[in-house]
Amino acid sequence: MRPVDSAGAAEVPEPGLPLTDDAPQGASEEPAAAEAAGTPGPCRCWVCGNSPCGSGASQVGSLFVKKVQDVHAVEISAFRCVFQMLVVIPCLIYRKTGFIGPKGQRIFLLLRGVLGSTAMILLYYAFQATSLADATVITFSSPVFTSIFAWIFLKEKYSPWDALFTAFTITGVILIVRPPFLFGASAAGTDESYSVHLKGTFAAVAHAVFAAVTMVIIRKMGKSVDYFLSIWYYVVLGLLESVIVLFIIGEWSLPYCGLDRLFLILIGLFGLGGQVFLTKALQIEKAGPVAIMRTMDVVFAFIFQIIFFNDMPTWWTVGGALCVVASSTGAAIRKWCQSSK
Repeated sequence: MRPVDSAGAAEVPEPGLPLTDDAPQGASEEPAAAEAAGTPGPCRCWVCGNSPCGSGASQVGSLFVKKVQDVHAVEISAFRCVFQMLVVIPCLIYRKTGFIGPKGQRIFLLLRGVLGSTAMILLYYAFQATSLADATVITFSSPVFTSIFAWIFLKEKYSPWDALFTAFTITGVILIVRPPFLFGASAAGTDESYSVHLKGTFAAVAHAVFAAVTMVIIRKMGKSVDYFLSIWYYVVLGLLESVIVLFIIGEWSLPYCGLDRLFLILIGLFGLGGQVFLTKALQIEKAGPVAIMRTMDVVFAFIFQIIFFNDMPTWWTVGGALCVVASSTGAAIRKWCQSSK
């Protein structure tokens, strides 16, 4: 359920989608052994070696995406991929996992890389085109799509409760989009501003769909693929995709402002930090409580939007956020209770 950057969201297990049990022998003992020795585990923060610092890291990265001026969302994605590549390569060499992956999983790794990076680009475009709160809330609809795709492709159970949570999420998205044929022209605002808002919301919804498909692919691969190898495909194919798109649209340009360059570096830092902390949280705590705590991303989005952009969210956005957060929280609690039985 990660808005992450929800590209990042697509890199960790979704609540209710437990990984398969085909992990390599000794994989489950590695983190425990590392902690016993007092050293960071494979997904532990190598900066402080401690437990996750919270869900705010990913939302701070989203804030920097919004603050960057005159840099296209695709170019921001390319810079982030380069930064993460520099971190992932030493990790892969140290862990001796290789750069290609198991033969039977390569097609899934390719799909995971392409779809995950597409989700990242769409998310960054959504942050630039619409408000921080609207984009963040809509990305929280990803678990609903994950449940639907898991039901279709993985034959997992889709209960009436899942249908109810889906209805709540759709209601929340409709309140945020505010289509004129339902709410009238006055609720939509001016044609020009609403057109940009609509593009941003569509990008956020598309991100949620692509992130959900990516999550199902990760669920399909299970523990047989190393986490850093999954990120490796994500950044390599993401960089390739970004370069191709930038060449087509002709938007490539180095940021002139030194502050924008700093923001690009911070986007990479906080994006990677959000992934590491969330993964560690899922290692030391059940997915249900972690998913509930991640709804704090919505709170951070509202706070940042008011403080840094002087943009007060509308009551439509607040109502939509309550519907989506209620759906996400309800789904997480239900999965948590089921797993505790």
